[in-house]
Amino acid sequence: MPFPFTLPTTSAFSFSKYFSSDSHPSLPLSASTYRGVLRDALKRHKRLPPHEQASNLGTILLSLNNYIPYLLAVDAGLGNQPVAGEELDVVLKSTPTLEWRPTISGNSIPGRESARMKIKSLEFEIFFVFQTLGYVQTLLSRASLHPLYSSATSSPTTEQRTLAITTATKHLLSAASLHDYLSIRSEQLPTDSPCVDISKGAFRALSSLAMAEATLLAVLKDDPYPAVVAQDRNKNDKDWMIKAPEIPKVRAHLFARLCLAAAEHASNAHSLLSASSGKGKVDSDLLNYVEDLRRTGRGKACRFFGIDAEIGGQTGTAIAWLQAGKHELKLSGIVDSGKKGLSLGRIKKEWTEKREDKKVEKGSAWGSDAGRMEEGRVLEMLEKKWNKMNDTINTQVIPPIGPLMASMPSGREIHSLKPFVPPTLEVSVLESMRAPPDRADDYGSDLSSDDERNEQEPVGAFPGTKGDYSSSSNYY
Repeated sequence: MPFPFTLPTTSAFSFSKYFSSDSHPSLPLSASTYRGVLRDALKRHKRLPPHEQASNLGTILLSLNNYIPYLLAVDAGLGNQPVAGEELDVVLKSTPTLEWRPTISGNSIPGRESARMKIKSLEFEIFFVFQTLGYVQTLLSRASLHPLYSSATSSPTTEQRTLAITTATKHLLSAASLHDYLSIRSEQLPTDSPCVDISKGAFRALSSLAMAEATLLAVLKDDPYPAVVAQDRNKNDKDWMIKAPEIPKVRAHLFARLCLAAAEHASNAHSLLSASSGKGKVDSDLLNYVEDLRRTGRGKACRFFGIDAEIGGQTGTAIAWLQAGKHELKLSGIVDSGKKGLSLGRIKKEWTEKREDKKVEKGSAWGSDAGRMEEGRVLEMLEKKWNKMNDTINTQVIPPIGPLMASMPSGREIHSLKPFVPPTLEVSVLESMRAPPDRADDYGSDLSSDDERNEQEPVGAFPGTKGDYSSSSNYY
């Protein structure tokens, strides 16, 4: 948590080949220059190992922020709209052709990277660029949260934990605003998108997904139980005594409703992604993550309802809420905390946890289950403790979980979505572009890493034998 998006890559492109400006002749060249910097940054980022990509996100963010004002200036000039109070005159010479590689669309051939897609509209270029900015904001939130889950170092202090969660929440809310901006902007486009990545449904779904993740982080900031479980599993932790977690009764009920609101956002995102109107289907990893996030939100809500009941002295009802939480997480039939010894379910669970810990240490696609296993550990810890209390101190009947789950209230929002304000060029920059360009715009002639290589090998072919499978072969 949050989802580990893959940043797209793009082809070379020259604005001067397709656009011209009599009022600001240097604008197309400037746009090509900053787009070339972004393209190179995305290409280098893709080649980095997973553990180094997080530290490179700042470079991608800077390249995007530098390019976006020029891209929007060209778009405003085409529509005869002023920029910073100045009139821009941009003329379309021919239909632009750009290429972007989709990253949330399902691959037609499993195990092979999706091919780049040709787009013939500047509006689709804007969609891909802003979508990439939203992905970067989500990945920055992941980078902020990584120390909370890493077992390679000692557990962070309360202040460090709060700062990390606050920073991650800020990035997620920025991502939600970006996707919402694209959703509103895409409604003005009469044609359908060429792929799922930049479809109207995907924009709304990713905005809901970011809101769900930000809502759960608001709960995580004041939820002591995940930190206790992580601290107990961290071998490098130096604290020999861990204070028992405490949550006031009023806040427990509030946290439960916040978790239900997050689950509702995730459910909305899942339905939008499943019924996306773009060409192709959404990647199954993203769909599974959104479904796991919905289950995690409802599982957390059941835990907080259980804490609320336990504070009120209803230990039996509290245990039933924990069982309901495990049912929501689909963990009720995998592990039975009351049984000791080895079992297939326990071995599978331990192996899954060790694999997830290795992902966290390597900095790769950790958290792909949206915190479902982590919440399962918290439920097991509380269930073991409360069962022991219920068996020895005050024995109470554990009610069935069906009526409890049916009585859950609606969710409650904590974050409000702020409208995204696109950046604009400064007046001094616009005035400097009234001069003619000082060099030729040759960015469109650069070959990308994909163009420098020959076309991909046919499926099942031995490397180096592509020519034998070509239709233009002289075999006969």
